[in-house]
Amino acid sequence: MRSKVVFGRMLRNRQARYGIIAFLGLVLLAYLGPFFGPYDWTDKDFLSFLVPPGGDHWWGTTTIGQDMYALTLRGMQKSIVIGVLTALIATTLAAIVGAFAGYFGGWIDKALMWGVDLLLVLPSFLVIAIISPRLKESSWLWFVVLLAVFTWMITSRVVRSMTLSLREREYVQAAVYMGIPRWKIILKHIVPNLSSLLIIDYTLNVSGAVIGEAALSFFGFGIQPPEVSLGTLIAEGARNATGYPWLFAFPAGLLVLLVLSINLIGDGLRDALDPGSNS
Repeated sequence: MRSKVVFGRMLRNRQARYGIIAFLGLVLLAYLGPFFGPYDWTDKDFLSFLVPPGGDHWWGTTTIGQDMYALTLRGMQKSIVIGVLTALIATTLAAIVGAFAGYFGGWIDKALMWGVDLLLVLPSFLVIAIISPRLKESSWLWFVVLLAVFTWMITSRVVRSMTLSLREREYVQAAVYMGIPRWKIILKHIVPNLSSLLIIDYTLNVSGAVIGEAALSFFGFGIQPPEVSLGTLIAEGARNATGYPWLFAFPAGLLVLLVLSINLIGDGLRDALDPGSNS
């Protein structure tokens, strides 16, 4: 019932509606668009180097004859997957670590928060830049893990503080007296009551991960060839942005639209889950 109310409030929010429509449109473009294009992202047309948009190459070609339409949609697929997986790992870590620290307290709280503080003071960009090149031969999923490891700490502190209050509630105390294991109480009674915070955090983490991946890939520390992402395409296109603007404009434009749509959805979720909102 609550989910229907939240969904109805979201639909009444104009920005959220625009965000949902734009995001769904971009996802459909990324995953269905390649089926309508005349070229695959791995194809090379050796008779069409740096051809401007038009004809068979709707968005032009690259310096080695690759079709920018197919290549950009492939890059957007990768960026979306990275954003979704990174946010899932980061939000799950934040929920588990914060809830366990707040519920158990004592040395468990101190140990977990010490780990959080340690990760907060580490220069994440520098650490990823050092480790990422050493994973070139490994799966790109390791890059997702690296991004997620440096994304969850602030939220875990918020979850911890909220758990300190929730653990004193009557239904939690009743579960303790009934002999339910503490870890089950956390997963079934504490974390579900933090769903509003975690849903918003997940949504915003998606856009943060997309931007983070693009920034790292721009400097060569992210997705490695032969795979592509919006970040790697922007990095390649930036070198020739003035002479051949389509190499930069299409991936950069889609990145802006993708992040903007996710942020609009996140703002709409925040308003819909806030009982004091008038939207």
